[in-house]
Amino acid sequence: MPAPNRFLEYIGAHAGRFIERLADAVAFPSVSAEAAFRTDVIRMAHYLEDQLKSLGVRTKLVDLGKHVLDGEELPLPPVILGSTGDDPKKKTILIYGHYDVQPACKNDGWGTEPFKLVVDSETGRLIGRGSTDDKGAILGWLNVLEAHKSLGLELPVNLRFCFEGMEEVGSDGLDDLIRNEVKKGKESWFYGVDCVCISDNYWLNTRTPCLTYGLRGIAYFKITVSGPASDLHSGAFGGMVHEPLMDLVALMGKLASPDGQILIPGVADMVPPPDEEGKKLYESLDSSVADVEEAAGAKITRSDDKVPVLMARMRNPSLSLHAIEGALGARTTIPATVTGKFSLRLVPPQTPESVIPLVLEHLYSEFAKLNSKNKLLVERGGDGRPWMDHQHWNYQAAIKASEAVYKRRPDLTREGGSIPVTLTFAESLGVNVLLLPMGRGDDGAQYALSRCQMNVAVLIYILGSTNEKLDRSNFIEGSKLMGTYLYEVAAISV
Repeated sequence: MPAPNRFLEYIGAHAGRFIERLADAVAFPSVSAEAAFRTDVIRMAHYLEDQLKSLGVRTKLVDLGKHVLDGEELPLPPVILGSTGDDPKKKTILIYGHYDVQPACKNDGWGTEPFKLVVDSETGRLIGRGSTDDKGAILGWLNVLEAHKSLGLELPVNLRFCFEGMEEVGSDGLDDLIRNEVKKGKESWFYGVDCVCISDNYWLNTRTPCLTYGLRGIAYFKITVSGPASDLHSGAFGGMVHEPLMDLVALMGKLASPDGQILIPGVADMVPPPDEEGKKLYESLDSSVADVEEAAGAKITRSDDKVPVLMARMRNPSLSLHAIEGALGARTTIPATVTGKFSLRLVPPQTPESVIPLVLEHLYSEFAKLNSKNKLLVERGGDGRPWMDHQHWNYQAAIKASEAVYKRRPDLTREGGSIPVTLTFAESLGVNVLLLPMGRGDDGAQYALSRCQMNVAVLIYILGSTNEKLDRSNFIEGSKLMGTYLYEVAAISV
């Protein structure tokens, strides 16, 4: 059952007004990572709820309580639950998105005001914080709802919505909300959900639509080496004492080799090598080494062959060193305490539970070999399990929808990063989760790398971006894709 032509025509004919709606949403500086913007995040929640209500969606704002940020107790932004359609003969799709964004200001290197959507008429770019991550995708679903309401068309499926305002800083309270909601049975807003659709990821490049069926997990570590009571002068103590920085550098050098090989025994061995059929999958993807180098801004890939490069991002585990702190004293100082940070990206069948003991054993073993009188402290950070699942009618429907809108088969990709709520939905609801991207690989989306809890402190490690954009064509064609996907879901037999 293809999407009706009049639906597709409506989306195209009202592109200007849809872009105005995106401008309204971008204007809310809904930065969840900073206390000063908490009111704006909550205002964005109420704006979005009002939009849903105006389109005939029954809604509920769920209070998640409070938390402490920047030393201030603040209300958590509400989760917006929504429902439209209760036809038992139709499939029920749960849509997830987030309305918060990362920090941004003109002084960060933006060429425009981050919270004022700029429409570049020459390139078709819609520039503004949150345009692609994730306000554009959320509004794409609103565009679908509006088109059906205005045209008097009945939606082909029942829809449920779950929009949150803390995704960029760890989704405080969301996992508990989902699990508690599921326990309500027939009274749950999620009751009867057949599958989930998330549009919070991106094409592999700027050319080819894709569907993402796998995400890597994460295990994050903080290692601290301490020795003298205070910083020492190297002229007075150099060569006489065990130096914490030397120990730390030696220890971090035992984690991974310069060619990317993980040196922790047993970790890489958990993942079986790819067979020839598996390698062909990566060969078929519309991506090149040049694409990766362009994204990195330098020719620094470890191989000139795209297959191992893509497998390194999607299929294989990796270990990255992130920081050494405490070594910024005077030029000739021996630091008393230094801290190193690193993480592993995990792939099936790895889990944090299986990898963490191996990492701890390796760290303490290698430190013991140094015969140092310094002390080692290892602390855990944020953990997340990997996820992979695409052998499902949900993906078959999305493939057909992509082919209908973009006239080409989408790439099936696995992402190197993590979206923890994906696994929460999959496990709590027991249904398939589809990652259906709207934006392109060069949108400059911001990534919340992890939410790391070290004792009481909460440390947010963020890779921000400037000049975030969403291409006009992706916003409009992506809205068509979302609606077409619903019709393909309705048509597919299960």
